[in-house]
Amino acid sequence: METKSAENKKVYVDVLASFSKDGRLKPVELIWENGQRYKIDRINDIRRAATKKAGGCGIQYTCMINGIESHLYYEENYKWFVERRMD
Repeated sequence: METKSAENKKVYVDVLASFSKDGRLKPVELIWENGQRYKIDRINDIRRAATKKAGGCGIQYTCMINGIESHLYYEENYKWFVERRMD
């Protein structure tokens, strides 16, 4: 029996963000492909990181959205993306 592993895909999303007076970029809301808006409740961590699953790297924001921990990436090309699991 063949087992197919799940793959992840990079999905670019719109993000509403703010800048603090000291220049820090803070995502506030994520807008999914279908227009659904998700408020970012909390940012737990910010670091430069790569995603091996979907390919890509940038500033990784570990966020809480609706009680679920999610990773949101900001690339050097000024685009935001998340990983979508493809089953």
